[in-house]
Amino acid sequence: MTFFEELNNESITGVAYKNINLKKSIISFFANTGNSTIADLCKELTLSAPKVNNLINELISDGLVKDYGKVDSTGGRRPNIYGLLPESAFFVGVDVKQNHINIGISDLQKNMVRMVEDLPYRLNNNQESLEELCSLISKFIEEFPAPKDKILGIGINLSGRINYATGYSYSFFHFHEEPLSKVIESLLGIKVFLENDSRAMAFGEFSSGVVNDEKNVLFLNLDYGLGMGIMLNSQLYYGKSGFAGEFGHMPIFKNEIICHCGKKGCLETEASGWALTRMFREKINEGSTTVLKTKTTQIELENILEAANNDDTLAIELIAQIGENLGRGIALLINIFNPELVILGGSLATTGEFLRLPIKSAVNKYSLSLVNTDTQLKVSKLGEKAGVIGACLLVRNRLLALN
Repeated sequence: MTFFEELNNESITGVAYKNINLKKSIISFFANTGNSTIADLCKELTLSAPKVNNLINELISDGLVKDYGKVDSTGGRRPNIYGLLPESAFFVGVDVKQNHINIGISDLQKNMVRMVEDLPYRLNNNQESLEELCSLISKFIEEFPAPKDKILGIGINLSGRINYATGYSYSFFHFHEEPLSKVIESLLGIKVFLENDSRAMAFGEFSSGVVNDEKNVLFLNLDYGLGMGIMLNSQLYYGKSGFAGEFGHMPIFKNEIICHCGKKGCLETEASGWALTRMFREKINEGSTTVLKTKTTQIELENILEAANNDDTLAIELIAQIGENLGRGIALLINIFNPELVILGGSLATTGEFLRLPIKSAVNKYSLSLVNTDTQLKVSKLGEKAGVIGACLLVRNRLLALN
C-alpha cells in the first residue's frame, strides 16, 4: 500500500497508523525546513537512524522523496541529503468570483505550476451553476499534463458562510442533504475541501504576500460583498463554526437598505462593491456624467473600477465615499483587534490610493490614536492570485497534516 493509499485508509491502526503519522512528520519537516540529512530528521523526530532510514526508503519507493546525493562536509563521511520530489503530488485551488473563476495547481513544494485567471463564469445559486463550475474544474484537470491520481485534493473558495470542517455551504449550492464538498467530490472523483473565499485569500496573503514577521493580521476582501480573514498569533481564526470574519454585516448605518443577509444598516449596504454599483447607477439617473457609455442597468462593478483608473470623476468621488464608510468599519476592527497589519484586498483595492487614502483618513478620525499608530495599512501583493494560492496551500496542509 502506498503512502497516499494509507493516508486515505481510515481502517489503519497500530504500528501502521503510527508509521503514517511519522511519514507525515517527515514530509512536514522537508516542506518547512528544506532538504535534510538522516541525522537532522533523527534529531527532529527523536527516532533512531535505522527507523528514519526505513521510513525514508518507503517514501522514496512511493515517489515522494528523493535522495539528492552527498552533502558538503568539513570532514569524515559525507551524509546523503534527502528532500521532497515536487512533482510527486499536486493540489488544485479554485477561487469562485461573481462573474469569473480563477483556478490553479501547485506541487508538493508549494510552487504554482499553472494558473488560469478570469475564466468566464456566472455564480448563481442553482444546480446549473454548480454543474458548470464542476465542468470548468474537470476541464482544467484534464488539460494538466500529469496523471489524475497525482492530484490529491481540490480546494474551492466560495463567498458567505462555509463550515470547512463539515464541508457544508450555507450561502451557495445548499440544496443537497449531504455536504457540498461530498457532492462535488462525487462528480470530480478527487477529494474536495471548501473554504470561505476571504479566508483562503487571507491565507494566501499570509503565506506568500505582504506579511513578513507580523503575527496578528486582518485581511479585508473588498469586493461585491465584504469579508475578512483573521490571523491571530500566526494562526487562522475560524470561530466556533467557521463563520468568523463577517465584518460586512456589522450594523453601522441607520438606513432602510436591505442587505443581502436580510438585515438593515449593515456596513455592506454603504461600503461594498454592491453599494458602489447602486450609488453609481443612482447618480447617473440623477444626471451625473461619466465616461461610461454602457446602459445604466448594464453597469457592473468592473466597469466602474476601470472608469476610476481612467480618471472618471464620478467613479473616483464615489470610491472616496465608499472608502470613508469602509474606514469607519476598519476603525472598529482596529479598536477591537489592535492588529499589526491590515491588508486591503479584493477588486475594490485595485483602485489603489483612490480607496486607501479616504480609508486612512477615516481610520485616523474614528479609531483610538494610541491603537491605530500600531497598525500598518497595506494593499494586497497577490491581488487576484491570493485566493488560488491560499486554496492550494490549505488543501496541501490539510491532506498531509502539515504545519
